[in-house]
Amino acid sequence: MSKRTMHFADVLYSSNPQHILDAIHGFNHMLEETPEINWRLDMFVTYGVIVPHGSWDFSGFTANMAYRVLAGSPVDTVVVIGPSHHTSLKGISISDDESFETPLGDIPIDNNLVDYIKHNFDVTSFSLAHAEHSTEVQMPFIHHYLPNAKVVELVYGFATAESLQPIITYILENRRYAVVITTDLSHQYTLEDANAIDTICIDAITQGNVDLLNDGCVACGSIAVEAILKAAYEEDLEGILLDYSTSADSNGDFTSVVGYMSAIFQDKLSL
Repeated sequence: MSKRTMHFADVLYSSNPQHILDAIHGFNHMLEETPEINWRLDMFVTYGVIVPHGSWDFSGFTANMAYRVLAGSPVDTVVVIGPSHHTSLKGISISDDESFETPLGDIPIDNNLVDYIKHNFDVTSFSLAHAEHSTEVQMPFIHHYLPNAKVVELVYGFATAESLQPIITYILENRRYAVVITTDLSHQYTLEDANAIDTICIDAITQGNVDLLNDGCVACGSIAVEAILKAAYEEDLEGILLDYSTSADSNGDFTSVVGYMSAIFQDKLSL
């Protein structure tokens, strides 16, 4: 049985299952101490989220909020889409392993959905592309919050939003599936500049404005963000910001900052 093994455990998140559970408990305890945020998470049902993919020490709290909401959605499979950071890749690759290893246990890969995507969209399987942290750091969250769900992992390199959008639209239309788009925001700016640049990305997402996204947003996953914005427009979904943070919140370095955000897409009529 082929397995998509962990490559970044003890680098970006812990390989110890108890440490994973303690971290998630800690994130939720912080939320409980901010009731003005905590109570809002129970208002939403979502089938599409945007999350960061940095170290859990820096971006875990922000990502956790989106998974708290996603946990309330009745989905069978979570499709995680992230940019390739470690392998030069043309187009989109899908993992065709049978399971995905996490510290909390293996997650089955939805091979039926993998086959459907491979046969209906311009997607191949390139194993080297799947030693990828942007997707991997999401899996312990998915295992914890959606323990019965399967996963699909998509990694893209030199691709376009137009190539990703039909896949995302298909996922959003089928309410048995959810899509997770992973991206960090600006990198290595001062805190003041990072806040200004990241506001462009956030406003583009909450306004559903692709032109704004392409006019100043600096995000490694901007291609997939553009794709989900276009898909959300087709499905009449609205982007809602859950949290924005930076690495400076954790390490106190205001001179070289990485920005993080989490957002969900919600039916407009339910707001």
